[in-house]
Amino acid sequence: MSLGAAIRVSSVGIYVAMTRREELSRQAARLFAQKGYHGTSIGDLAEALGVQKGSLYAHIKGKEDLLYETMRDGARTFHAGLDAIPEQLKATEKIRLALRAHLQVVADQLEVATVFVQEWKYLEGERREKIVAERRRYEERIRDLFREGREQSELRTDLDENVAALLFLSAANWAYTWLKAGADTDALADRFYALLMDGMRGYSSPA
Repeated sequence: MSLGAAIRVSSVGIYVAMTRREELSRQAARLFAQKGYHGTSIGDLAEALGVQKGSLYAHIKGKEDLLYETMRDGARTFHAGLDAIPEQLKATEKIRLALRAHLQVVADQLEVATVFVQEWKYLEGERREKIVAERRRYEERIRDLFREGREQSELRTDLDENVAALLFLSAANWAYTWLKAGADTDALADRFYALLMDGMRGYSSPA
């Protein structure tokens, strides 16, 4: 076999391994969303992939690897939605776009979003600490938007940004229970935003 042919064969092998690993991650997210982390066995994952259970250990040490990976990818995607919002916009417009971004992630990656909301508590040790930190960072970024709106007099001056962020996240996170995969969520997000803002904008507390 020539060197060029050997490289091509090696590249094909790497590609197959990568696509198999990606498919394993996708199937894990689907099963964790449907059956829960503890309700999903290594045998379930192997059956979904069409391989023997022993074959999975060429890709993972255990199924917690897949849970952590799903959680990590979910956190990155939610943060990326906030990262894409232009900093120069008014705070209220940032909130509207943040709600759009969050609901779109849920609709586009419904299984990952379901696992992100429900299954994080089954992580252990350092992995759990990292994911909890990322969830808290995301929550703080949402609180910062409401705080900015209050401080810039776009929202009522007596607004409790902690409660406002909790309301935002409660509505957005639990959308996985009723949103359809792949749904166009922009109009829905804007309706949510209008309802959310009604009690927060146009009023100020006495000085």
